[in-house]
Amino acid sequence: MDLIIQLIAGAIGGNAAGAVLKNLNMGPILNSVVGILGGGLGGQILGMIGAGGMAAGGMAAGGGMDMTSIIASLASGGVGGGALMAIVGAVKNMMAKS
Repeated sequence: MDLIIQLIAGAIGGNAAGAVLKNLNMGPILNSVVGILGGGLGGQILGMIGAGGMAAGGMAAGGGMDMTSIIASLASGGVGGGALMAIVGAVKNMMAKS
């Protein structure tokens, strides 16, 4: 369940970054696709280093989702999606100038 939250948050983060960083914006479809990839990667990376306690684990001790894991998944997915969209947009711009 947390992976789905991370992917959706990644798409939102990618589009938000595209709206803020107009010069890196690649359009809503590419922003979403790159954001989804970044959301999944961001959640997994933060989960491996233990940020937020359960960013990739997502399951509370009782076997259900708790609010902390949902917030961690939203944050890691959104940040990962926005960051990867910004990186891909910058690389795309650099390649276009060459």
